[in-house]
Amino acid sequence: MSWFVGVDVGGTFTDFFAFEESTGESFVHKTPSTPDAPAEAIASGLQAVCRARGIPLDQVARLAHGTTVATNALLQRRGGTVALITTEGFRDLLEIGRQTRPHMYSLQEDHPAPVVPRERRFEVAERVLADGSVLKPLAPEAILAAVEQVRASGADACAICLLFGFLNPAHERALAEALRAAIPDLYVSLSSEVQPEFREYERLSTTVLNAYLQSVMDRYLGELGARFEEIVPGLQIGINQSSGGLMSIGRARRFPVRTALSGPAAGAVGAIHVARLARRPRVITLDMGGTSADVALIQDYRASTGFDRAVGGFPVRLPMLDINTVGAGGGSIAWFDRDGGLKVGPISAGAKPGPACYGAGGTEPTVTDANLLLGRLSPRGLLGGRMGLDREKARQAFAPLAERLGFPVERAALGVLAIVASNMVRAIRAVSVERGHDPRRFSLMPFGGAGPLHATDVARALGIREIVLPPAPGILCAQGLVVSDLKEDFVRTGRMPVETLHLDAMHGKLGELLADAEQWFIAEGIAHDDRSVELTLDMRYVGQNFELPVKLAGTDLGALDELKRLFFAVHEMSYGYSNPNDPVEVVNFRLTTKGRLPRPSEAPVATTSTGSPAAIEVRPVWFATDAPVDTPVYDRDRLRAGLVLQGPAVIEQLDATTLLYPGDRLTVDPSLNLLIELAP
Repeated sequence: MSWFVGVDVGGTFTDFFAFEESTGESFVHKTPSTPDAPAEAIASGLQAVCRARGIPLDQVARLAHGTTVATNALLQRRGGTVALITTEGFRDLLEIGRQTRPHMYSLQEDHPAPVVPRERRFEVAERVLADGSVLKPLAPEAILAAVEQVRASGADACAICLLFGFLNPAHERALAEALRAAIPDLYVSLSSEVQPEFREYERLSTTVLNAYLQSVMDRYLGELGARFEEIVPGLQIGINQSSGGLMSIGRARRFPVRTALSGPAAGAVGAIHVARLARRPRVITLDMGGTSADVALIQDYRASTGFDRAVGGFPVRLPMLDINTVGAGGGSIAWFDRDGGLKVGPISAGAKPGPACYGAGGTEPTVTDANLLLGRLSPRGLLGGRMGLDREKARQAFAPLAERLGFPVERAALGVLAIVASNMVRAIRAVSVERGHDPRRFSLMPFGGAGPLHATDVARALGIREIVLPPAPGILCAQGLVVSDLKEDFVRTGRMPVETLHLDAMHGKLGELLADAEQWFIAEGIAHDDRSVELTLDMRYVGQNFELPVKLAGTDLGALDELKRLFFAVHEMSYGYSNPNDPVEVVNFRLTTKGRLPRPSEAPVATTSTGSPAAIEVRPVWFATDAPVDTPVYDRDRLRAGLVLQGPAVIEQLDATTLLYPGDRLTVDPSLNLLIELAP
């Protein structure tokens, strides 16, 4: 038997999803996170899972891991000490950037300070031209001088980003070889390896962030690998990327910036898997955890990919699933601003001390405390009763807030929930309405530990009529890791007009990408039947500043007229118009490669409902400000396919609690998803 385990480390809980390849058996597990030592929660949690299910540790064949270590290091500015080597005259590019304000209406707000101060930025006399030819060679004495400057700076990592280094990396490689020979313990990041494409500032920023994270991620992944080598020798470990695929620990140590949105990307992959089972090609996801909520739009079972994102205020030029994040989670704290307005988040109580009802020292009112006061969460606690909740402590935390508002505690709690819902609505509008998508044509898929509690309020505000709840919503990110494939993205910049004259050069760039892909397939040991590739061209009209991704059906460029037609269609969809008479050019050639891994079956379950299950209890639940409603509480494990419930109801399970409002209708589909139809 071979078990495959997905583990997602969140701010409050570490989640596990495990399945066995031959039998299809699967189960879930949650354990409190250990923020100071994330690897400890993973190792101890896996051991607890195996003990509980009687699984020998040597039967665990693969572990897929979504991590927030890189994200937290960027947000908290706890990366390494970085030096930067760049072309003479470009020392200050890191601060000059694009000269755009971080906030349109805040004239005093500034960009975050660079992670490399000016005294650790060094220039070398060299120049490569826009066609890749060398105008000024990099002299040996310039290399030696740069090495000594880096050594004297005391940096533990060095980023190398030279002008047009993505076209001709010879100078970057020469500097890297000299640095590694002279300073063996130095981490070195080359822009020609991290992201070899044009847009100088974004490439520089991404390379610098990669160097900034290398020591942190290398230390963490080293500890993780060593810990598992003790308990499960030979375990294959995959690290999730921001683009929604897995990579080896070795590549994660080399390119840690690729994990900047590791956890949220896993949730989107899991949501696509569930959407296929539910036969819902259009869904909007709402991943609400302890500290934040992540939203994404999925159309035709695909989440769009963006290349220009910011993490912690720093631009990152890498493929990332298009996910919008807002500070709205179960631990989000309710507070008053200086004008007396009530706010919720982005400040969070986190895992420690956590909400006041955890009884771990928290004293401020949070979203979780509000749900407990309103009867939406069980006083028995979370994790099937293993984590008790203290209603009296929640009431004490809310008392000052309610007194200041002049409201009863329950009405104040409802107000807090309304505010946090509006925060999530704005985040969803940013990925739907603001991009030309009508959210009313989509189903809402909430997950995370807190998502199902707030889904109805969010859906009604957006005009969404259907909610799709996965079987294990609180574990969906971990499940997404189990259904992820190995993935690698390759890119070549080549600005070429789409004309017959340049066809050979275009095929040359494509050939380079395919050769890179073949090397990766071989290195990862991926069988031919498990390989897949997807070619995308970044195209634009000649004279435009920005390009659009155009996906091709295979790896053949085909006829140029057809290539232009595809671009015109994408341009029409994005901007509402296209001109077939204007000249078109290709800017980047991108190849996405995947290696398929074993995954759980997508076949629906066979069991069907033979009648309504008995409620485990009836308790008062506040849905509105006038009075609570006596509401039956059901155990989700007893809900079978075909069951229909009419609201109100509360459905409890290990990893989440679902709220069914009065008048709403719930159906259990053949894959055990809960389909909630909202009343008009």
